[in-house]
Amino acid sequence: MITYTPTLLNSKDNSYPELFKRNSQNPIITSKDLPYPAHTIFNPGATIFENKTLLLARVEDRQGFSHLAKAISKDGVSNWIFDRGPTMNAEPNIHPEERWGIEDPRITWMTELEKWAITYTSFSRTGPLISLALTSDFINFEKQGSIMPPDDKDAALFPRRFNGKYILIHRPYSEGHKAHIWISSSTDLKNWGDHQILLNARNGGWWDANKIGLSAQPLETSEGWLILYHGVKNTVAGAIYRLGLALLDLENPAKVLKRSNEWIFGPKEPYEKFGDVSDVVFPCGWILDEHTSIVNMYYGGADSCIGLASANLCELLQYMHSCPEPCEDD
Repeated sequence: MITYTPTLLNSKDNSYPELFKRNSQNPIITSKDLPYPAHTIFNPGATIFENKTLLLARVEDRQGFSHLAKAISKDGVSNWIFDRGPTMNAEPNIHPEERWGIEDPRITWMTELEKWAITYTSFSRTGPLISLALTSDFINFEKQGSIMPPDDKDAALFPRRFNGKYILIHRPYSEGHKAHIWISSSTDLKNWGDHQILLNARNGGWWDANKIGLSAQPLETSEGWLILYHGVKNTVAGAIYRLGLALLDLENPAKVLKRSNEWIFGPKEPYEKFGDVSDVVFPCGWILDEHTSIVNMYYGGADSCIGLASANLCELLQYMHSCPEPCEDD
């Protein structure tokens, strides 16, 4: 077993180790970068497309409704190229569940389908729910409609089947109850069953008590599926959104091997602490560079801009080995 040992800069430095390091150019994208008027841009899904970094970000207008906008960059940091208008709009006349906009996409390359699957939140009359679209070019989108009833969000697919079934991580919620992360399966991407809790929101004073949800899409590693998730702590000053990690079994992703007790990334900089929703870091996508083992995490800052933070995959896995097995009694 690999042992994770925090590295201190000097004998007087008693700070926590920093797994994800913020890019010096943060925030890397704001609404001013768009070629059309918008209020904010945040919470991007992320993937590699034609050897470039592609983000599919949530853009909110002054009506309060959101659509999805594509941004492409050679280096994943600067010189972003945007579509002249919204890349994917809500279509309430065809999909009534999209009446008040579409939000927070996660992108997964589906090996068997040879297409990208985009799971996103549709804002319906009766609450948020999960919708699915497929694409091969990020120009034309095959909307499959809603795949879960409300209230449900924070969803992503695994890139391949397990025992003939697709697997979806998602976060259903009902008023007055905790919001846990669930996992479900399907043979056709339309009809879902085998519902079970994957990660439970903890109790009491934990940083991830009462409400958690998936952040980026599952990342396959030699040690298991690496899961990035957000936890919400309610304080007298308001809610704080922070990030934690979990590791799932490679062949049975319903089995949780490890879960971080501590949050590993939280709002610190002004663009994360102050905005439309203050004290929020919210990733919907990350990308692994297999040549350098660097994981680039793209996240929304305070629901107002996009930031980038990077980590070394080996260090993330070392950290996971130091984490305990999950305990349902927390």
